[in-house]
Amino acid sequence: MRNIERRELVRLTLALMAMPLAGCKPASTPFAQRTLFNFNTVCVLGGNVDESVLDEAQRLCDRFEKLFSRTIATSDVARINAAKGESCEVDPLTAELVTKALAYCEQSNGLFDITIGAVSELWDFVEGVVPDSGAIEAALPHVGWQNVEVQGNAIRLRDPMARLDLGGIAKGFMADKLVELFRQRGATSAFVNLGGNVKVWGTNERSEPWSVGVRDPSSKSGERVIARVRTTDGSVVTSGLYERSFERDGQSYWHILDPRTGYPAQTDVESASVFSVASIDGDGLTKPLFMLSREEALKFAQTHADVEALLLYADGGVTTTPNSSFEFA
Repeated sequence: MRNIERRELVRLTLALMAMPLAGCKPASTPFAQRTLFNFNTVCVLGGNVDESVLDEAQRLCDRFEKLFSRTIATSDVARINAAKGESCEVDPLTAELVTKALAYCEQSNGLFDITIGAVSELWDFVEGVVPDSGAIEAALPHVGWQNVEVQGNAIRLRDPMARLDLGGIAKGFMADKLVELFRQRGATSAFVNLGGNVKVWGTNERSEPWSVGVRDPSSKSGERVIARVRTTDGSVVTSGLYERSFERDGQSYWHILDPRTGYPAQTDVESASVFSVASIDGDGLTKPLFMLSREEALKFAQTHADVEALLLYADGGVTTTPNSSFEFA
């Protein structure tokens, strides 16, 4: 098993701990689940549905990957990036995702930016590649979400050198769509875990809310929980510096890039978790929290209705939004 799969399985176990994965069903319909490897991460889907619904969900995951992957040459994202400023017809799902993503770019004043691809394609957090500073400097002028134009199912990058990268928000969008599929097929209990993006619906076998764990960043094994949320309809998304990082010449580099500099965010936040009904909110809102002061991060989270945030800092500090649903272990 590759190292990335091991890391994702640790996060998977953590996010689903306290979620009873067996016997979570009404009496009439067996509870079924399936483990997949999509989007370069381990994914688990489950619900009180039959195997045909899981087959459908798996096909939807495959479709998402073929549409949104930056590295698949035939994907919508790759075709948009290769269009050199020309309009590109895309799948309605791609147009929907990009339209929603642009709203988070605007709300964060560009701290979240889906055109970070001009810079992110220079970095390799698997092989531990640090780009040349000159290459980053040359790419930065092409990072700007305002250059993305969506008209119906057509998308154009006004800057021919701009590059879309939906990796920072696609999993939240997909988690919402997968749970929606389960509900449309009659599920009264379901969960989706896309490498730590958790979305749940319904109750467990004890007719109690699902419980979603948040990893303690100080846990060397990654198996200790610091907090959890109990919900019958919601999502917990956690972004952490420990997820994808490497060290070169005594310097640590992590995958959360600051669109203003092209380098990993300079932050004392170790992890940011967002609890919301829509999983896409968690993806769209966690990344900017790494680039704001403690006071600014709290205010930013509070400007979004029905969104709660938990920030864990390197010095051991903890910040939550008022009246938080996060329960500390």
